[in-house]
Formats: sequence, structure tokens, C-alpha cells
Amino acid sequence: MSNCSCANAGRPRRIARSSPSPGTNGKSTTTALIAHILRASGRDTQLGGNIGTAVLTLDPPANDRFFVVECSSYQIDLAPTINPTAGILLNLTPDHLDRHGTMQHYADVKERLVAGARNAIVGVDDSYCGLIADRVEMAGVAVTRISRRQTLEHGLYADGSKIMIADSNGVREIADLDGIQTLRGGHNAQNAAAAIGACLAVGVGEDEIRAGLRSFPGLKHRMQPVARKGGVTFVNDSKATNAEAAAPALSSYENIFWIAGGLPKEGGIAALKPLFPRVAKAYLIGEAAPQFAATLGNDVAYEISGALERAVAHAAQDAASVEGAVVMLSPACASFDQFKNFEVRGDRFVTLVSELDGVEMLVPVSAA
Repeated sequence: MSNCSCANAGRPRRIARSSPSPGTNGKSTTTALIAHILRASGRDTQLGGNIGTAVLTLDPPANDRFFVVECSSYQIDLAPTINPTAGILLNLTPDHLDRHGTMQHYADVKERLVAGARNAIVGVDDSYCGLIADRVEMAGVAVTRISRRQTLEHGLYADGSKIMIADSNGVREIADLDGIQTLRGGHNAQNAAAAIGACLAVGVGEDEIRAGLRSFPGLKHRMQPVARKGGVTFVNDSKATNAEAAAPALSSYENIFWIAGGLPKEGGIAALKPLFPRVAKAYLIGEAAPQFAATLGNDVAYEISGALERAVAHAAQDAASVEGAVVMLSPACASFDQFKNFEVRGDRFVTLVSELDGVEMLVPVSAA
């Protein structure tokens, strides 16, 4: 779950997000999306925390300055007070139990973020968060419930690509994510609903929110569309360092020419079998290639490419004849057998794509 906080007019505005489940991209995506909407609407916005910039290095508080901060459960646990204008809790799954001991204690720590908020935006698709939403509301906090799976009587929820808002005025569409490549998939519907709820809570207009959603460039290495060639889209999802992290990207596209492999994690890609029908062919690299080939078996066509250079070239060639195809780097592996880190791996993918004949880059290679 991610943490975001925003304050009232005339004071610094803070949005705090707590991180989602391990292996997902929700915490950083939602944090970055909120900051983007605020900046795109002309608001003075500082972005930091777990997303990469230390909070104490941000510009100091000032009138009408927004601070969008991603917090970890460790930071929430250690903070003496947390009172964001808008606090966001997306979901709870078992994580960091070596520190927190039990799921209930982990949930109690996460609850602190929204319990002290002026406005709490809480995902209610799991039982822990549903109970947290009820408790903080009974304590007097204004709660906006969000869901990607349920139709809510009050709150924000996904209906296909549409984000619906239900309140005392009835139910209406507030945004449509159709065609926004950087917000594909059900997980991003939840991220968008959370961002919409937070931005509404701090006074951003609906038209400003819709414009910000449409212009969101996405995050580097996280389901990032980086190029097109004819009807083929190239997607950099190098941040997917295990099977769970690769699942959102694989579930968001079809006709996937999938580049996977590296230093394998426990369990390999067996958990991704339900998504194999979406894969047209796999291009396996690194130490995991033999293991992944055994898992794919006869279910998915594959080649053992070995190196990323060969995988990109062959995937692009094979995808060229398939309308709507996607060449996707979503390794489901660590990078350390061939690259320093997932960032270097993703940047190398973008560079290789940029060298293909006739490709239209969607991001500058130097900033990919």
C-alpha cells in the first residue's frame, strides 16, 4: 500500500501512500500518478519517500505546496505521528512478517497511516482493509472506499475500463482508462481509483484529474510502453523480478512475444501458467532459460535466446506479422546473472529496441 498526504489550502498539502503487496507495482505507480496529476494541473508538487527521493531532501514546506510521499510499513511503524491530509491503503497480503510477526500486527501498522488522516482512501477488496475502513470511519475519519472487483454503494470502483463514483448524488462515470496504455489492467484501475480519490480529497477538479490520467507517462521499467513499429508495441517491464511481479503485465496484453529469464527466483514461472495462453512465443535468456523452457513445455512456443540482444531481434521479427502484438520484457527473474540491476537491464532493452529499423520511440532513449 502506498502512502500519500496532502494539507489544506494555505498550508503544505501532504498525500501519503502505503505500499501494496510484494512484487506489485501499485505503490510506486499510484504515488507517481498522484504527483503527475497535481503537477499537470499546475500545482507545486514534491514527490519522495520510498519511490526514490529522501523526504528530507525535498523542498521545504510552503503555502499551497503538495507533498506526495510513498511510505513503507517500516517507516509507518517507526513514525511518532502520521497525519496526512489524504492517506491511501490499497490492500494487504502477507509481507514483512519476519518483522511484524503476524498479519494482524502488520494490518495494525498499516492502519496507522489512514487512522490519522483527514481523508482515508482504502481499498476494500480484502477483509483486513475492509475492516480498517469500517474502524477508521467509526472513529470520525472521512473514508473513500475503492475497489477493482466490487460495485460499491459509496466510493470509487472499476467497471471495465471505467472508474465509477458512487455518492449521495448517485452513480456516474468519473474517468475512462480505455486507450491509456500506461494504465492498462485491473491493478491499474485500482491505482487510478486511489489517485482520483486522493486528488478529489485535496481539491483537484475532475477535468484536471482526467487530463492528468490521459497524459500519465508511466514509470520506467514498469509496464512502460517505449516504442511502436507498425502494429507492434514494445513494453519494458524489467522491474518484474519474479513471477508475481510479471503477472500484471502478462494479464494486461494478448499476442505477447515474451522475453523472460535471468537469475531465477524460487518457484520459477509455474504460477504464471494461467496466463500462458496470452503468450504467442517466449524468448528465454540467462540462467533461468532451461528451467523456464521445462515449465513452458508444449504449452507455449519458445526459443532459448540466451542473450537479450538475440531475444529482442527475434521477438521483433516474429511479432511484425501479428497485428496488435506486444514485444514485452517482463523477465520474472533477477538480473544479476547478466546485468547490474533491473534498471540497467531495462535501459539495455530500450536501447536495443531503438536500434530496430523503422521503430517509433515513445520515450527518449537516454531517459528510458
